[in-house]
Amino acid sequence: MIRVFYGTDDFSIHEALIEIKTSLGEVSMLDANSLHLAGAKLRLDELQAAVQTMPFFGNQRLVVVSGLLGRFEAKEKRPAARKSAKSQEEETPLHQSMADIINGAPDSTVIVLIDDDVSKSNLLLKLLTPKADIRVFSPLKGLQLETWTRNCVKKAGGKISEEALKTLIGLVGSDLWIMHSEIEKLVLYAADRTIEIADVQKLVGLSREASIFTLVDAIIDGRLNLAQQSMSELLDAGAVPSYILVMLARQLRFLVRAKELKSYGQSESAVQGVLGLADFPFRKTMDQAARYSMERLRDFYHRLLETDLSIKTGKYGDELALTLLIAELCSHK
Repeated sequence: MIRVFYGTDDFSIHEALIEIKTSLGEVSMLDANSLHLAGAKLRLDELQAAVQTMPFFGNQRLVVVSGLLGRFEAKEKRPAARKSAKSQEEETPLHQSMADIINGAPDSTVIVLIDDDVSKSNLLLKLLTPKADIRVFSPLKGLQLETWTRNCVKKAGGKISEEALKTLIGLVGSDLWIMHSEIEKLVLYAADRTIEIADVQKLVGLSREASIFTLVDAIIDGRLNLAQQSMSELLDAGAVPSYILVMLARQLRFLVRAKELKSYGQSESAVQGVLGLADFPFRKTMDQAARYSMERLRDFYHRLLETDLSIKTGKYGDELALTLLIAELCSHK
């Protein structure tokens, strides 16, 4: 009962996690038997307790761990302090201890590890591979993206012409969060008729995405008032706090990936192809990546994880947690 979901298509990962939750039975019962953990700073004893705890008035328990695999990506080798031969023999590597706990989970515990892109040489991933169901979620492109979009329209109860479909994809790109939101809006607007190009051109803008860029720009510049205004505009437009957090996390991943690819000497057209972004969001992403240091991006990432965890554990309400996050990020200009 070990699942590993990783990749940059976080919408599909989110959908896959919902499928697992649905398959585990009554939602109200599962709420009492679900636990979300931030893997970046997870201790062995915390993981052990989470995995071995038996379900409460139920048959199964769900443990979701985000960001654990990323801790065990190969890093540039640095000179390490010498250890005695005895201590080297006695010490078990952390990834081995983590893998032993996960692989030794009871049948009543369903474990889902969620992460961004990781390599196949990831130390923890290799140890989990024999027992885990591993799925890689890469951004959809070409025919795959067309098929997904067409099916999404159908599931929403609508119809779309091929010309409108291609126009929609050209405007939105491979971001399935935005695509899903825009499709719901289009289906509602078109009612019982087929969605045409004119409908897409009229309704599908980049307003929410532009607001996310404005929010990130404000955070970069430490402009708290503008950041709060951008957040309010998104909430007023119907975006829920969890959506804003997901979009911030998504943009953060794009910034990190863009900086990495540019450092490898990749051309802008190659970077755009890898990121799968339309022209406007790509230009904004490249501009923001140039203004953010990798150190600050890492800090941003950890604070996002802490905010997500505080919401899921009930420490703060989602809107309050988001407000505190933005205020904190703006103060670390």
